[in-house]
Amino acid sequence: MRKMQLSILRRDASLPTRMYWWKEIVMKLLAPLTVALTLTAALPALAQTYDRKVTIVNNSGYTISYFYGSNVGTTFWEEDLLASDVLSNGASVVVNFDDTTGYCRFDLRAIFDDGTEIVQKDVNVCEIATFTINP
Repeated sequence: MRKMQLSILRRDASLPTRMYWWKEIVMKLLAPLTVALTLTAALPALAQTYDRKVTIVNNSGYTISYFYGSNVGTTFWEEDLLASDVLSNGASVVVNFDDTTGYCRFDLRAIFDDGTEIVQKDVNVCEIATFTINP
């Protein structure tokens, strides 16, 4: 009988230690997760601090009828950035490439009035202020 009481006392005495041990493990697991979630939440805000406005200059000798810019993460061209306008030779237009994805790298495509086109891949719009189309 005495042995049984000692056994019970040991379990009761070790219970708070076990609870503390689990709490410590949970805290060790939650701390990095909390940091990771905080950083993940902050990344879009950091990405939005970049200026994605680029001046497109047409020095090609031809009129640009359509101009597209799609982030490198997509497999299709976004809408025409000139809308219903055209970009005459010697003219320029400021385009805001901020599509809320946080991307800085875009593929650019210009279609001229004669149907020819040029494509420039992987342009970092966060690092350039002007993109000039030459002949």
